Amino acid sequence: MTKKIVGIFTSKGQAEGAAEQLRQAGFDKEISIVSKGDEKKQGNNEGMNMGTSDSVTDGAATGATWGALGGLALGAGALAIPGFGPLLAAGPIAAALSGAAAGGLGGALVDMGIPEAESRNYERDVKGGKTLIAVECSDDKAAKAEKILKQSGAENVKQH
Repeated sequence: MTKKIVGIFTSKGQAEGAAEQLRQAGFDKEISIVSKGDEKKQGNNEGMNMGTSDSVTDGAATGATWGALGGLALGAGALAIPGFGPLLAAGPIAAALSGAAAGGLGGALVDMGIPEAESRNYERDVKGGKTLIAVECSDDKAAKAEKILKQSGAENVKQH
């Protein structure tokens, strides 16, 4: 059975570190990251301000975080969700978001099997500027993913 391990990061730098640790631990294609983009590109140390560029390649190339994630960055995309603004997503959740834009991030998370109440909380957190990392993995790897997220500073780490 597949589990979804989700954590919220207040710092984009912490999220970047967590994603890199997950990759080093053998998680790669299982990692999803979602962060709210800025209305316009800004150069800062945290790097994930991707703006509202229509070009996924331009957006992915400008972010230090997405670049640090290697192959995951290739699936990164900037989406404009009505009532939400620009949103940047990479990994399996990017496809779910593009297919569920009307339902927003919460709808995409529900489609991935996360309970609606939790999905809306995650959506609120991302809308408020936090970064979500979700890891889809087998039961036997779930504890490892959860531990990495917690040690990296994630809040509200839960298995779904």
